[in-house]
Amino acid sequence: MKLLDIILLSLAAFFVIIGIYETMAVGIGQAYTWVMLAALIFLFYTYRKKRS
Repeated sequence: MKLLDIILLSLAAFFVIIGIYETMAVGIGQAYTWVMLAALIFLFYTYRKKRS
């Protein structure tokens, strides 16, 4: 696993945690940005893994 893959996976996990916290604090409408950002990073990570 390359360094960039580790960073992408860590960022995705970080944004999932932020999204969960924001969902509990203010609701899913306000947390949508964080959840989608986590999903986008995770999809980019899986794309890189399948390509190589």
